[in-house]
Formats: sequence, C-alpha cells, structure tokens
Amino acid sequence: MKDKNKPTKAINLALQGGGSHGAFTWGVLDYFLDQRSLEIESISGTSAGAVNAALLISGYEAGGRAGAKQALADFWRAVSSSSLHKLVSRSLFDHFNSRWSLDDSPAFLWFDLMTRVTSPYQINPLNINPLKTLLQSHIDFNQLNCCTEIKIFISATNVETGQVKVFRNREVDIDVVLASTCLPLLFQAVEIENIPYWDGGFMGNPILYPFYYECDSRDIVIVKINPFARTGTPKTAREILNRMDEINFNSSLIKDLRSIRFVQKLLAEHKIDDEKYKAMLIHVIDGDEHLLPLSASSKFNTEWDFIEHLYNCGREIAEKWFKGNRKHLGKKSSFDLDDLFDSDDQPD
Repeated sequence: MKDKNKPTKAINLALQGGGSHGAFTWGVLDYFLDQRSLEIESISGTSAGAVNAALLISGYEAGGRAGAKQALADFWRAVSSSSLHKLVSRSLFDHFNSRWSLDDSPAFLWFDLMTRVTSPYQINPLNINPLKTLLQSHIDFNQLNCCTEIKIFISATNVETGQVKVFRNREVDIDVVLASTCLPLLFQAVEIENIPYWDGGFMGNPILYPFYYECDSRDIVIVKINPFARTGTPKTAREILNRMDEINFNSSLIKDLRSIRFVQKLLAEHKIDDEKYKAMLIHVIDGDEHLLPLSASSKFNTEWDFIEHLYNCGREIAEKWFKGNRKHLGKKSSFDLDDLFDSDDQPD
C-alpha cells in the first residue's frame, strides 16, 4: 500500500472479534486507508476482525484504497439490512431509553436461552448461517488469494486438538472466514479438510506471532474491542457468563503481550541476541471509552444507527491516536505493557 509521493510508515494490524462491535474496527480501518503516509503490511484477524481483514484486502486488490473503503462500507451497510437484523431487535424499553442493548428483547432472551439448552446441531440441523450469504456477496476470495501487498493471517481453533490454525492469503476461502467466526453455541463447527474448527478467539484474539517471523515492520497496532478490565464483581448469571467470555477471549492476546514484554526486557538488558530477536513495538487503539458501557448482547445488534455510531467512534479514536502517536511508529511503543501487567509479573 505504498504511496510513491510520500514517505510511508508500515504497520501490522491486529483486529479483535466482537460481533457487530466490529463496526468500530471498520471506522478505524476507514480512517487508516485515508492516510497516504501509512502502509498496512499485514493484518491478523479473528471473527469480526477476520471479516474486516478479508473485506479490506479483497477490496484493495480490486480497487486500491478506494476499493477497500467501498468493500467495508458495502458490507456493513448490508449487515444492517440483512436477516441478521431481522432475527432480533431492541425492545421498546431500550429504544425509549436510548440503549443499544438487547437485554430486554423477548426474541433475544428466547434465542439466548435456547443456545444454552440445545446444540446448534439440534436447533439448526440445516446449518443455516446468514453470514455466509453476506460473505459470498461482498468478498472476492480470488482477489484476496492473489494479493501480495498485504498479508493476511486468519485464526481458527482446531476443535480436536484445541490448537490455533493460522490461514494465509492463498489459503483463505469462505469456509476459513466462517470457521474464524464460528461460535460453537450458535453454529455447527466448520470443517476444512475434514478437520472441525471453531471461533479463532479461543486461541488467538487475534494471533500475533506471524508478525514476528513473516513481516518486516516491527509495529503492531492492536484494535481492541474487548475490554481487558471491568470494574466490579458480576452478580447475575448473564453478567458472570459475559465476563467469563471476555476473560476467555482475551487470555491468548494477554499471554502474547506478556511474552513480547519479556523479550523487550531481555533485549534492553542485552541478555539475548538482538540480531536473532527483534523488539516488537506495541500500539493499542482502545475502544473502551465507547464500548465498555455496552452490554454483551449489543454485539448482536445490527441496526444501522448502531453500526454507524460505532463506525464514527472508530474513526474518531483512530484519528486521535494517529495524530498523537504517528511520530512513535518505527521508533518505540506507544502502549506501555508495564501498565497492563503488575511490576513483578513474569511470563510463565
């Protein structure tokens, strides 16, 4: 994604999953695509992050930056008018109180209950997935497979081994993206070469290690849409389950960041070879200001007003981050990992 007329700074993007909250990431990507001085070398994505990554790269291969922006915009607009939106909607109470939550939606409550007492093999034996139709309509996988300017790393979890599987440009097809988005209580496992896969978030949300070995840029920009911390003790069953999911889907990323911090310290103390190991520079675009107040059920809200709100929040935060931290790219981390971990915390 180089612009010959301007000096560029290359970054690797790490995109978390989070249902419709992925529209926040769309806003971030849309802003980045407008910055001609910024080059995206690679994207690692899981679940909604994988969808955004595939849209951007297939659109870019077909029509450059403008094509990438259009592919993202067309998809998210289509999400709001698809059957995904018709399945559940906000209650009148939530509308009246300007809440994006689906917590009081009778349809959502019934749907949530059914996923906890029946398996998708029982409740959805035909394995109908509305997302599949959207992906087929908006992602040109042939273009994605041919793209050499931007690398893609999509994660899915091998159900049998519990290990992460990373798919790269030429391997990515619709089944790979569906596997990365496959929540096991909602959809049947996606089989790829006779191996069943679930959502990549269990083992990498998103995965970071391909950046160390396969990319030139040391800068990793994490677009975080799942909170690491949440004040207070969850008390209701729903709050407990939601917080359990947040901790579970962040655990692999936190482990990766802890390992990066450990290597950074060893390099700073000259205890390992700096020609063999490189210090990765970590940057975080944090959506907590806008996303933390939202309930987990809002991840299933696909109303256009909500999608557009998240998009605008993403652009706003991305602009603020870029103007304040562009000078750090290629030089140092703008996110202090010591703030994430206790001072005496050491990797396992």
